[in-house]
Amino acid sequence: MEHLTQKKKITIMIALMAAMLFAAINQTIVSTAMPRIIAILGGMELYSWVITIYMLTSTIATVLVGKLSDIYGRKPFLLFGIVVFMIGAFMCGTANDIYQLITYRGIQGIGGGILMSATVTAVGDLFAPRERAKWTGIMMAVFGFSSVLGPTLGGFMVDHMDWKWIFWIFLPLGIVALAMIWSMFPKTKKAEAESIDFLGMLFLSLAIISLLLGFSWAGSKFEWASFEIIGLLSASVVFIGILILVERKAKSPVLPLSMFKNGIVTVSNSIGFLMNAGMMGAMMYLPFFVQGVKGISPTASGFVNMPMSIAMIVLSTLAGNWISKSGKYKRYALIGMPFMVAGMLMMAFMNSIGVAVASMIVFGIGLGISMPVFTLTVQNAVAPSELGVATAASTLFRNLGGTIGIAVLGTIMNSTMKGKLEDAVASGQGPDLSQVDPETAQQFAGFLNPQLLLNQPMLKELQSKLPDSILTLFNQTIELLRNVLSDTLTVVFLSGMILLVVAFILVFFLKEIPLRSSNAPQAETANKEETVKKPALQ
Repeated sequence: MEHLTQKKKITIMIALMAAMLFAAINQTIVSTAMPRIIAILGGMELYSWVITIYMLTSTIATVLVGKLSDIYGRKPFLLFGIVVFMIGAFMCGTANDIYQLITYRGIQGIGGGILMSATVTAVGDLFAPRERAKWTGIMMAVFGFSSVLGPTLGGFMVDHMDWKWIFWIFLPLGIVALAMIWSMFPKTKKAEAESIDFLGMLFLSLAIISLLLGFSWAGSKFEWASFEIIGLLSASVVFIGILILVERKAKSPVLPLSMFKNGIVTVSNSIGFLMNAGMMGAMMYLPFFVQGVKGISPTASGFVNMPMSIAMIVLSTLAGNWISKSGKYKRYALIGMPFMVAGMLMMAFMNSIGVAVASMIVFGIGLGISMPVFTLTVQNAVAPSELGVATAASTLFRNLGGTIGIAVLGTIMNSTMKGKLEDAVASGQGPDLSQVDPETAQQFAGFLNPQLLLNQPMLKELQSKLPDSILTLFNQTIELLRNVLSDTLTVVFLSGMILLVVAFILVFFLKEIPLRSSNAPQAETANKEETVKKPALQ
């Protein structure tokens, strides 16, 4: 599609951005509203499945569609992804119980995975890597915009409207995106003599399912050393081994092993894995500081995250343009990653909301500068005929990094919090319960749980009901919990920072080859030679 006029390309990009916004806004708008939805439908014990099922189906769909879209073209999958996502979103709004919601979210995840994969890859079809950098930055900005608008809008809607409209309100945007892709996106010819690697798809799916479930449930639903977690992780190793054997013999492998012999692809995917694993500390645990340690409401907490998204939008757009003009990308990774590390370090030692906001701005600057780089490096290092599968593999490693990062940092948080709470009580930092009756002392023992800090309505209700004689002891207990949670989050953020430091070190091993100015076959050959022969350009 590189032969199209610039006007036609921009028209197609508008359609792709509409599709990207439709998928992204539907995800972010649900995030703040989901706890209320679960409270209405019931089944709080199954809450994690609403998130896990979407993650599973979208990840599998992303990887499988990567190869299939290389064979059949992007347009059929863009259209199919929008339709499936719309069906899933509409059905979510009709759910009468938690089981139906989980099922419909799985359908929505299939559509979301297809749509996100095909959209990002289609940008690579339209533009050669050098010009693609600018448009990749703009696409990241669209995703960032949804991160700003979605959570705030979702919180407002769930307070003032029927929760079903959270899933339905943007369905008209889906219809617009569908019409734009249908009419504007050109149809490409099916690749000749391509067979479908069904066996590879099967074992790749099984490996992803067992790996994601293992890390999602480890430390929360089951202990790390439990039979269930060891079984799931062992099964993933077995399935990966079988997958490697299958892919070696497949005529058209769903995940070509030769791609991982390319040093640029391997290093870029490793950085993406570590970067996503580390940055989950910022995304997942900053609200624990804002709401738990500082006692800020969930609504106000959303505004603390907003500066990061705004900084990411601005910097990803600028970085894309800078990369496009210079033709160099490594320098932006070397600049952006230290900002992410510095932002995480600030979070580790923050003591006020002002410092929290500043840390998010610094982190967002680094994220915006770095984010467009690593998908671009992978796409530039492979043949255009492998664009879909390479982009899908890059997305897979990022998703795995995020999932594993959540599990590992969650385990660090739980074990650290337990140890620090025991140490604080043993050292006499807690309230002196020797002066109260045994029944009251037992009641206070139940209060020694930092999770109490995150349930602000319950906390206020307890404070209003307690007699003045023991209210001072209760306030001392709350202060102890705030200190324990703050100290625990310091360890969590430092752990995330270590992962980002390792990712930054890997950037120095990332070879830089000139960004192609064409997707033509002759450029493809030249780029392969440069990948092998050229020294790294700093």
